[in-house]
Amino acid sequence: MTTCFGGNTSELNQKYHDTEWGTPLWNDRGQFEFLMMEVMQCGLNWNMMINKREIFRSCFDNFEYDKIAEYGKDDIDRIMGTEGMIHSVRKIEAVINNARCFQKIREEYGSFSEYLWAYSKGKTILYNKHGDGYIPVSNGLSDVISKYLKKRGFKYLGTVTVYSHLQACGIINDHGSDCPCYKKIVSKYPTVKKNRDKEKNVGYFGG
Repeated sequence: MTTCFGGNTSELNQKYHDTEWGTPLWNDRGQFEFLMMEVMQCGLNWNMMINKREIFRSCFDNFEYDKIAEYGKDDIDRIMGTEGMIHSVRKIEAVINNARCFQKIREEYGSFSEYLWAYSKGKTILYNKHGDGYIPVSNGLSDVISKYLKKRGFKYLGTVTVYSHLQACGIINDHGSDCPCYKKIVSKYPTVKKNRDKEKNVGYFGG
């Protein structure tokens, strides 16, 4: 039995896995939330992010990027003073900066989702061996997207962070092939099979 999160996860994270992670996401607000959750995670663990998710939503106006793009020093002070928040000025400033960059992508491509999904032509990618539990921390696709986003001014979006986002928003299906979520995604959404490409630090998450 393949265990997508390695068999050691919280109840909240299991719910996130079962209902959100890997399901194709085309909503821009949702894309921004997932992406900024990844930004906040840098150097920390994902269970902590899930546990603090409602705090993040409260601090960042439910991840409404147009509102966040208008934040100033008073908002940074407000967020820094919120109990339970991750007190990193650099990460908070990165979220605000990224909201402004996100707006520019939308202006150019119509939506951030349209931009991102164009890399897979609107299909969820099934990489060889991933369904068997062999999962990398990054690959050629995340390298290309990370390089582009950083060129456009995004912060904290290295290739590892971008790969995690591609998993989360369903562009890459990294559920185990015997996971019900894998089967649900393959049956409901268009997919494309691809060979592995420039994968780094491949770990085995099978059981």
